[in-house]
Amino acid sequence: MSLIFSVFILKLPDFCNFSVCFLHKKSDISGSEAGSTGSGSSDNAPITAYRQLVLNVSQHCEMTEKTVFAKRDTYQPLLSFELTTSMDNDLPVYITGNFNNWNTADPACLFTKIAPGHYKLEFATPDQLPEVLEYKYTRGSWDNVELDKYGNEATNRRVQPEQALIRDRVPRWRQAGRNYHPDFLPEILIINEQFEIPQLIKTRRIAALLPYNYHQSERRYPVLYLQDGQNLFDQFAPFGNWGLDKRLAILAEMGLGDLIIIAIDHAEKERIAEFTPSLQTKLGKGEGKKYVRFLADTLKPYVDKHFRTMPEREYTGIGGSSMGGLITIYAGFMYPEVYSKLMVFSPSLWVAPNIHFQILNFDDAAPLDIYLYGGNQESAYMVPNLERFKHTLEQRGAEANIQFHLSIDPQGKHNEARWGEEFPKAVEWLFFNNGSPKT
Repeated sequence: MSLIFSVFILKLPDFCNFSVCFLHKKSDISGSEAGSTGSGSSDNAPITAYRQLVLNVSQHCEMTEKTVFAKRDTYQPLLSFELTTSMDNDLPVYITGNFNNWNTADPACLFTKIAPGHYKLEFATPDQLPEVLEYKYTRGSWDNVELDKYGNEATNRRVQPEQALIRDRVPRWRQAGRNYHPDFLPEILIINEQFEIPQLIKTRRIAALLPYNYHQSERRYPVLYLQDGQNLFDQFAPFGNWGLDKRLAILAEMGLGDLIIIAIDHAEKERIAEFTPSLQTKLGKGEGKKYVRFLADTLKPYVDKHFRTMPEREYTGIGGSSMGGLITIYAGFMYPEVYSKLMVFSPSLWVAPNIHFQILNFDDAAPLDIYLYGGNQESAYMVPNLERFKHTLEQRGAEANIQFHLSIDPQGKHNEARWGEEFPKAVEWLFFNNGSPKT
């Protein structure tokens, strides 16, 4: 005995929240119904039942439609995130924040990869959301969290939950706990542990940080002379360090690594005296004039002779922080024929507040780029002093021929770690334009 069924699939409007598959027993071909005919036969039963079903469904959908449109104003859509990243790999991407207790690998917050470097996540918003969503992107742990383009810790993203679509971009990720790729680390060469300083009758350790591929080419490089060499890359520095070698690796990976750094150790207990300008200051008259003469007349000729440098002033810079920032300004203004770029972090301008009046000579001034950085948490006077310094020089107008970049961090403190974070930004602005050395 066989059974034959009539199947009717009823297509409903999109707003109906159910589907209908109507199945009706037609006949038993071996039974007496197989040959029956007439308007009351079982052949018409499926049609009659189908019509009734259509009527019932139509009435239901009409009610559903009214309900849907009545509640449309209170309907809350899905919250969608789209993420793009230029550093892609096979690790999954998650979002973590104050809405999931900062779970770095929450299955409900796992993105779908829709293309290389392109991810998307849709999830229904919880009934109770914070007024402001704070979040970050991870690849499953804090050892693989998002970073900014310079490898620094990314600040929490903040957004109003009313937004239906949020588009973000991650330029860089921490990878297995590192913010840099070891293949791009510079070569650190100690030029001399006791480099002679005839102007001061002293010796000093001098180091060169060469591009990772320095020995694979014959090209020449711009040079940046930095003060306080002990605090630049020494892991055992008592006050921390800039992490300069790692910062240079990040810049190299970005295509901005064609730069030689010359690190000059400070004079320990005599540091303040050497970094104080040789004019009347609040700390008396220092030995700064002899020190900057050493940099320009002794150290630079040696570096240009022993390394493949671009010796012209257009490709030569000097930098430092705190008292090192003050002596940087002094050196730049004393030797404008040597330096065209000054990297000045948190300078101790209080020591010599009138330094720009006493030593400047703007006759036929050559172009000068100055990157200034300071943090509001350093002291009550740091940022106002920077702004006053910048304003005073800008008042000289075109004759000064100075271009400034002023970077202020409202939360910035006076320490080596923060200056290290600022370093890649300053290098990019001072030395590179579209990836090429800036002149």
